Amino acid sequence: MKISTRGRYALRVMIDLAEHADEKEYIAMKDIAKRQGLSLKYVEKILPQLVKGNLIKGVHGKGGGYKLLRKPEEYTVDEVLRLTEGEMAPVSCLECDAEACDRRESCRTLEMWVGLYDLIRRFFSSITIADLMEDNSLIMGEGAGI
Repeated sequence: MKISTRGRYALRVMIDLAEHADEKEYIAMKDIAKRQGLSLKYVEKILPQLVKGNLIKGVHGKGGGYKLLRKPEEYTVDEVLRLTEGEMAPVSCLECDAEACDRRESCRTLEMWVGLYDLIRRFFSSITIADLMEDNSLIMGEGAGI
């Protein structure tokens, strides 16, 4: 499993929206792109996906822009990454739409992959956008379970 640029940038966009929520009701796409050092074209692809996934609200026109629909502590890294990355299973046989494997019953590594997948989901579910706004060294502390 590899997190793509889209997933990493989506997290940066979510953090930016959270950090600047008090400045204006809606934050312009160009302001997010500029602060984050991202191309406007790339941000134009990410924001609609976050709107469609009901993580943020977007308004067009003068005074428009984007804003979070919930508090930063109510968003997990897991939900942002699942929206932008899709399935994050470490092996294809654990993906939702995977065909049943004929070796499933005798697979000696399946439980290992299931365990890794569970660790990944629990780890990303334990981190919120609010956590990412704070000291990142705290993420690797007791709460991460590592």
